[in-house]
Formats: sequence, structure tokens, C-alpha cells
Amino acid sequence: MSGGLYSMEKGNFNQTLDLKKVKPYGDTMNDGKTQLSFTLPVPCNDEAIEAAKQLMKKMGFDNPQVVFYKELTKGFTFFNCYGSCTHSVDFTNIHVPKVESSVMTMEETDAYIRENIGRKVVVIGASTGTDAHTVGIDAIMNMKGYAGHYGLERYEMIDALNMGSQVPNEEFIAKAIEVKADVLLVSQTVTQKDVHIKNMIELVEMLEAENLRHKVILVCGGPRISHELAKELGYDAGFSFNSYADDVASYFVQEMVRRKNEKI
Repeated sequence: MSGGLYSMEKGNFNQTLDLKKVKPYGDTMNDGKTQLSFTLPVPCNDEAIEAAKQLMKKMGFDNPQVVFYKELTKGFTFFNCYGSCTHSVDFTNIHVPKVESSVMTMEETDAYIRENIGRKVVVIGASTGTDAHTVGIDAIMNMKGYAGHYGLERYEMIDALNMGSQVPNEEFIAKAIEVKADVLLVSQTVTQKDVHIKNMIELVEMLEAENLRHKVILVCGGPRISHELAKELGYDAGFSFNSYADDVASYFVQEMVRRKNEKI
């Protein structure tokens, strides 16, 4: 790491970094050093090691090295490899759609609601469809929250209802109507055969059929969810890794105020 640190300390960082040709950083700028792990469905032997190296070369790595390998079970071998990536990306030409809001603390969000909305915001959340995972929706909704970030149930100005997992879209919508929900939060973890996309589209179509879509703020989240995908599927916002109740709450209360001001 000394070479990279030396160049930064001497003020040469920006001279050696070309944002139009960004490569992985290992020991020095532009060395392309990369660690890669994978499993091959072959016996654990010398031929397997050579196969791993050849695959690394075909993936665009110079000087591939197998630094660790182990038989997982008969006929399957796991590899840890290193190599120098020959490819680069133009970082200046990358534009990722993001949720446009300023993140506020729980206390700031409560104060924002009191001042700009004047009543409690009603939020319901669930892992809908056949999805049985609750970790994601619990992290956002439950009072204890996650990683030091309190969930929506702890907010004084948010009336939060966590419906849990495997909630059919019909029940989710019925509950939204019953409690007059302002915000609907959908968590999706299971992604095999794109079941999450089908379920998310179905929910949007059902809301539209009930003439409710424009009356609520619809937010989705999960490890395979991005804001871009959410917008494509008809949602207002999408949250993925490293998102907490602070991020979600800040977004939907600011969006509620934005919509209210548009009507004035």
C-alpha cells in the first residue's frame, strides 16, 4: 500500500488518477489489483487450478494467481484468486438515479412533520407476496431499528404498522384503505425467476385499478432493489443496501410536503 499512500502524501494523487479510465486500486494507482472468489464444478486437483487461471485470463486479468483453494465437496472446488484487471471504466460518464431528499434524524423528522404536515403520518409496511423474509422490513419499521438507527415505530409523528411477511397484495391494499395510509413500504428479498418484479408490478396495477396509486407514496426496498428499478416499475422510490429508517422517513415526509405544495 506504500506506493499509493506515498503518491497521495506527495500530492500526486490527482496527477495519476484518470477518472475516464478508472481501474481497481491495490498497492499503487492504476495497478488493477483485484481479489476474486468463485467455485468450479470440478475435482480439486492441478487441472482445477489451471482452469481457474485460464478463466481469470478470459475475464480480463493479467498474471492470475490462485492463492487458496479447497474442495467443498466431491467434484466442487473453491478458489481465492488475485490478478491485475486490464479493463477500466469512464467514471465521468456514470450517472445513477438517486432518491432526492435530505436525510434527517428521527428528531428532525418529527419536527419537520409537526411544522409542515401537522398530523401523524400513517405508514404500513410488509414483505408482500410469497416473500417470507422480515429482516429488511423489521429494520425499517420496528421500534428497535437496526445498527443504531431507530425504526419508524419509535417516531412520535409516525403511526407505523408492520404487517410482517407473506402478505398478499390484496390484504396489503385493504389494510392501506382501512387505516388511510399515506405511505406504503414494500420489502422484497426473494428474487429467483424475478418473482419480486412480478409481485411489485402486480401491486402497482392493483393500486391503479382501485384508483389509489396517486393517493399514496409507494416505496420499495431490498438487496436487489435500486431507485432506478423502482421508478421503472411504477414506484416513487427504491432503497437498497445501507438504507435505514432515517433515509426512508426523510424521503417520504419531504415528498408529502412537495406534493402538498404542488396543489397550492
